Amino acid sequence: MKQLKYIIFFLAFLFSHQLIAQSAAQAQKQFDAGEFSSALTVYRLLVKKSPSNPAYNYYYGACCYETGALEESVPYLEKSAKRKYIGAFRYLGKAYADLYRFDEAVESYERYISLLEDKKRDTAEAEKEMEALQRASIMYKSVEDVTVIDSMVVNKNDFLSLYKLSKESGTLAQEGKSIIYQTEKGDKRIISQTDDTGKSRLYTENKLINEWSSPAPITSLNELGNVNYPFLMGDGVTLYFASDEEGTLGGYDIYVTRYNTDDNDYLKPNNQGMPFNSPSNDYMLAIDELNDLGWFASDRYQPEDSVCVYIFVPNTSKKTLDYDTTNPAVLRNAATLRSIKRTWKDDDKVHEAKQRLSALLYAKEQKQQKKEDFEFIVNDNITYTSLNQFRSDEARHLYQQIIQKQKDYAILSKELTDKRQQYAEGNKQTSASILDMEKRVKQLHDEIEALTGQVRNTEIKTTVNI
Repeated sequence: MKQLKYIIFFLAFLFSHQLIAQSAAQAQKQFDAGEFSSALTVYRLLVKKSPSNPAYNYYYGACCYETGALEESVPYLEKSAKRKYIGAFRYLGKAYADLYRFDEAVESYERYISLLEDKKRDTAEAEKEMEALQRASIMYKSVEDVTVIDSMVVNKNDFLSLYKLSKESGTLAQEGKSIIYQTEKGDKRIISQTDDTGKSRLYTENKLINEWSSPAPITSLNELGNVNYPFLMGDGVTLYFASDEEGTLGGYDIYVTRYNTDDNDYLKPNNQGMPFNSPSNDYMLAIDELNDLGWFASDRYQPEDSVCVYIFVPNTSKKTLDYDTTNPAVLRNAATLRSIKRTWKDDDKVHEAKQRLSALLYAKEQKQQKKEDFEFIVNDNITYTSLNQFRSDEARHLYQQIIQKQKDYAILSKELTDKRQQYAEGNKQTSASILDMEKRVKQLHDEIEALTGQVRNTEIKTTVNI
């Protein structure tokens, strides 16, 4: 009987290990296929069963990183790295970088490259990634001290609607993926267009009596990967734009350059650094000199279909925080803009800037109300600007639903941003409500999209039948 118990125990033990091996193999396939959410579930169980296993710690940490659980990924990757699991050093370096722990990120990559060399493996890609981290580490030591007075989350397709520039600053417009900046006088514009290779490029056009000249490429800037989101200052010389060239912190970065009248070309651009740039996409910096306000957009901390527009007070000259003496938490927040309220060091400055913004918004709203209630494109030939233009009662009723849902979307998006900031500041109790709000924001967005198509189709049918 005793021998039978041992046999049963041994078979159960063997069966359990076979199941674990099968689960690990399946999770490995999911990980290699980029199915990180599915692999995460399995590796969570595996790492609980074998908490000291360096491979399980690595894969679970990597899955956490890939699915956005950044802070959770670190202890598992650190545990795996202590056992010298090669891949852990790379992911750990990426996680440290996203947490703005750039010196530790560089150190982790140095270990990663060293282990690759020991194994006689190619280090070219790792060295390239480490160079980017080294640049970020240098930028982090000269973070600009910027006062950000507001931030608003909006659908990516509508982000320019939050830029309330005075007429003296020129105008910004979007046509598909193309951004068009036009000067106050209306005699010049800088546009982004896709060239034959599929790359976004910048071009200038000048007004010739009643028509625009042929687009002339800005050759010196168009060599920098994709180039887009132009804004020309009132001096006609200083140009802001965004590019995803090699050397960015991540995705698009914001750059500034100046026109050299001697060479009739733009000078080598400078990266705007932090907080304007981040490991995410950052773009469309515009400054209203008349109202002393600036805007820029970033998809940091945002779901895929959304972008956050930050409104700030431009510095007359760049003021950077002292890396050695500034409190690390203050420095990190200044670079990441997790909490814009922490950038408010001068109450009078913030109050006056908010007053200027309110006055600007009020003036824009009044002008918009006089001009039109909204803009709804029915088709290529028909655009409505008021409810009484709808010929279909059903379409008009549906569009009223869209208006209400858009208001709800804006309010909920703002609340979601506030909750995320609270979470970043240590209030972990907000995590459940954040997930619920994210689902509701996405649901509202999908409902608006569906209603928009329904309104358009209903109105077109009515128009055709008349």
